[in-house]
Amino acid sequence: MSCDIPRIVMKFGGTSVADLDRIRKVAQTVKKQVGAGCEVAVVVSAMSGVTNQLVEYCQTLNPLYDPCEYDSIVATGEQVTSGLLAIALQTMGIKARSWSGWQIPIITDDAHGRARIKQIESAALIECMQAGVVPVIAGFQGIDENKRISTLGRGGSDTSAVALAASLNATRCDIYTDVDGIYTTDPRIVKKAKRIKAIAYEEMLELASVGAKVLQTRSVELAMKEQVRVQVLSSFEDHDPSREGSLPGSLVVSEDEIVEKEQVTGIAYSLNEAKVVVKGIPDFPGVASSIFRPLAEANINVDMIVQSSGTNQTTDMTFTVPKTDLLQVQQLLEQAKDTIKFSQLLTDEDVVKISVVGIGMRSHTGVANIMFKTLAERSINVQVISTSEIKVSVIVAAEYVELAVRALHTAYGLDQMND
Repeated sequence: MSCDIPRIVMKFGGTSVADLDRIRKVAQTVKKQVGAGCEVAVVVSAMSGVTNQLVEYCQTLNPLYDPCEYDSIVATGEQVTSGLLAIALQTMGIKARSWSGWQIPIITDDAHGRARIKQIESAALIECMQAGVVPVIAGFQGIDENKRISTLGRGGSDTSAVALAASLNATRCDIYTDVDGIYTTDPRIVKKAKRIKAIAYEEMLELASVGAKVLQTRSVELAMKEQVRVQVLSSFEDHDPSREGSLPGSLVVSEDEIVEKEQVTGIAYSLNEAKVVVKGIPDFPGVASSIFRPLAEANINVDMIVQSSGTNQTTDMTFTVPKTDLLQVQQLLEQAKDTIKFSQLLTDEDVVKISVVGIGMRSHTGVANIMFKTLAERSINVQVISTSEIKVSVIVAAEYVELAVRALHTAYGLDQMND
């Protein structure tokens, strides 16, 4: 980085660039950051709704489309936005140019539609920024080793931004979205939900993985690995970027930077859960593998797992999968029935996963007990339990989601937390 000049990566999501007026507002926000003396790189998503339309085109022509051609098509949304924003910046007197992922290049593997970044050759971008030109980069995309355009999966522009921030050795990665930060829970359900000023990578990763949608899970994983400081901001509010500490929103940082560690930082929920119960399985070594191997081979993520004793030397296996994968899970298990030898397969889509998360759990006891007691007092039956060092998750009937989230938010004292 040249002469200790702050280098900032600014990322704007689809709602932030939904039309030309919003693109002009984004350009004003970037101009302010440039005016504050920063070297700035910008990463953009496609305009809101554009990617969905492009996906629909592919599916209409052929539901079994070529993944390489799919990537070539859906990557165009971000390319349009990057060009439009570059023009808007130029109109305001800011030197700017657009970049596609392949021009940098951002090199990925060949898992089209869900590619992972292998390398970023950032020298050209650094040269661009040091020359006083703002690079406006199409997020969500790269190029594989066969010179084919690749995409990182839905929401992949967050990952692009964090990866670029790491490669550019940026001071910070600012993620601009349609909310003004990360909250203790969904403010649509709990009016007393509070904005979190600073949250540890591990906490944000847990919250993102269990339903919080502010940041994409892969972007948080990468930020934690590369120690990229991430600021979540609203693109619909005016900010004074003259000092880093003056920014509102929520900062995602190392645990070491957080002085006061709350017992519970946030409560998340996920409605995209389905419960599967495989009953009457002969209890022998390797039975779990016989169930989960075909699911793993189909790239189906299994989350919470509970094994319990059945009758007559049998066992029952209960686990959760994404609701969108449930039909495929049923088909795979039925196909493997002769191998698994289960007596009954039960499924339930009418469930929700509720999680309490906080790095303070490491030094506080009784967190799980508060959760179970609070739910029991409201006659909410816990069906499945899963824990980690900083998280407790439960599966309950979906009808109780709002009651459970509100009750837990109060029980852990989050209603009174300072913003």
